[in-house]
Amino acid sequence: MPQDPNSVPSDGQRVVLVTGPSGAGRSTAIAALEDMDCETIDNLPLSLIPRLLDGPPLGRPIALGLDVRNRDFSATGLIELIDRLTIDPQVSLELLFLDCRTDVLVRRYSETRRRHPLAPAEAPLSGILREADLLAPIRVRADLLIDTSDMSPHDLKAELARWFGRAPSQRMAVSVQSFSYKRGVPRGVDMIFDCRFLKNPYWSPDLRPLDGRDPRVAAHIASDARFAPFFEKLTDLVQMLLPAHIEEGKAHLAIGFGCTGGQHRSVAVAEKLGDTLALAGWQVSKRHRELERRAAAPSGGAD
Repeated sequence: MPQDPNSVPSDGQRVVLVTGPSGAGRSTAIAALEDMDCETIDNLPLSLIPRLLDGPPLGRPIALGLDVRNRDFSATGLIELIDRLTIDPQVSLELLFLDCRTDVLVRRYSETRRRHPLAPAEAPLSGILREADLLAPIRVRADLLIDTSDMSPHDLKAELARWFGRAPSQRMAVSVQSFSYKRGVPRGVDMIFDCRFLKNPYWSPDLRPLDGRDPRVAAHIASDARFAPFFEKLTDLVQMLLPAHIEEGKAHLAIGFGCTGGQHRSVAVAEKLGDTLALAGWQVSKRHRELERRAAAPSGGAD
């Protein structure tokens, strides 16, 4: 029998932490989630969240808005909270990060003439840059990252409805991620596949500076005789398991692919699986942790 769209997952109280830079749309997101029958609280001190969740699950998801205006907010404190809730068997946690380009944030502050909470006596740009540095380690931990730069409030509400407002069989968020084993296995990933056995584009000088999103790199990896049978079995396994996780009431599933440097093989496989699942009708987001880290300061290293 189908579950109610907002029923509590069998693996615990569903909790959505909503954060991101000031001006990126957190208030709009909290209002939208409230309209989807979530229990919403904005700017609750981090220290009170464990107490809020201490007790039997509610009959609906909880969405908590968190940003630098929270009384005891800190990046370290939020990461410690995420780690604590991730291992709590009574909690099904999702971190929603609303991002936005710097130029758009500056424009939004200029249009509203609001003061930035981290630069009340300075130009908004100063606060925006400080906040970006503060939130960088949290952004990397996001289960779902939505860039609101080109979105209106209506667009953001529609995007959130796509992820959170549907029946469980349609709503489960699937996150496909790539990472570098040199930096360790990311936390909060449900399934991990090692791609280091595949043909490595790093040893091709023409492909080394590219990443796995480039068709030339993807073709090079796919030319490995082991790739086709691996990907076929991988797809069959994942597509078999996804409905099983839905039956268990899981709201989010993270699949990780690792290689040495997180630039070529893991990225290519994550991209291909993400596209395959999207074509099959699943709601998929793709994250490339090492590429995100290198965006500001590219570095070398064998893939």
